[in-house]
Amino acid sequence: MSSTPTFKRLPRAVREQQMLDAAVKVFSRRGFHAASMDEIADDAGISKPMVYAYLGTKEELFIACLHRESTRMMEAIAGAAAPDLPADERLWRGLRAFFGFVGAHRDGWAVLYRQARGSQPFAAELAAMRGRLVEVVAGMLDHALRAEGREVGATDLEVVSYALVGATESLADWLADHPEADAEKTATRMMNAAWLGAGQLLRGVTWHPPGAG
Repeated sequence: MSSTPTFKRLPRAVREQQMLDAAVKVFSRRGFHAASMDEIADDAGISKPMVYAYLGTKEELFIACLHRESTRMMEAIAGAAAPDLPADERLWRGLRAFFGFVGAHRDGWAVLYRQARGSQPFAAELAAMRGRLVEVVAGMLDHALRAEGREVGATDLEVVSYALVGATESLADWLADHPEADAEKTATRMMNAAWLGAGQLLRGVTWHPPGAG
C-alpha cells in the first residue's frame, strides 16, 4: 500500500481559507521569522508543496493573511457604521464592531498589529490599513461637524482622526491580551473617551497653551 498522504478534494477557495486560518494561527504564535511552512501545512492538514502552489512564498502568505484580516475588520466596521445613523451612534457602532472583531479574532489582530510592525513590506501594509481607518474616522467626524454647521480644516481633522485611531489600536491591543475582558464594554470606554472629546470639538471648544493668542 502507498504511504503517500492523500487529501480530500475541496474547492480552491475553501482550501485557501483553511491555509490562511492555519497561517494566522501559526504567525500569531511564532511571529513571521520563526514560523515555518511545515508547521502551517501540518496545521492546515495539507502538504507543504500545496501551500506554495496556492499562496506562494512565506512572505506572500503573510501578506495574504494581512489582507484577509484587514478586509474582515474593515467590512465589519463598514457594515455596522451605516452613514444614515446619528453621528454618535455611528461612531459607537463602528467601535463596537472593531473591538468585537479583535475579541473574536485575537490571532488575526496579533498578526495585523504586532507581527506586521517594523518589518518591510509588512509595515507598509499596516500603514495602509491604518490609513483606511483614519479615512473612516475622519469621514464620521466631518459628517458630524457639518451636521452641526461647523467645518474643521483638513489637517486638524486628520490629526484628530490619527489620535483616535492610535488610542483605539492601543486599547484593542490591551483587549487582545485580556480574554476575560468584554469587547462591548471596552468599546463603551473608548466611546466615552473619544466622543466626549469630539463633543467639545463639535462645539468649537479648543485648548490653547498658556500665553497663546
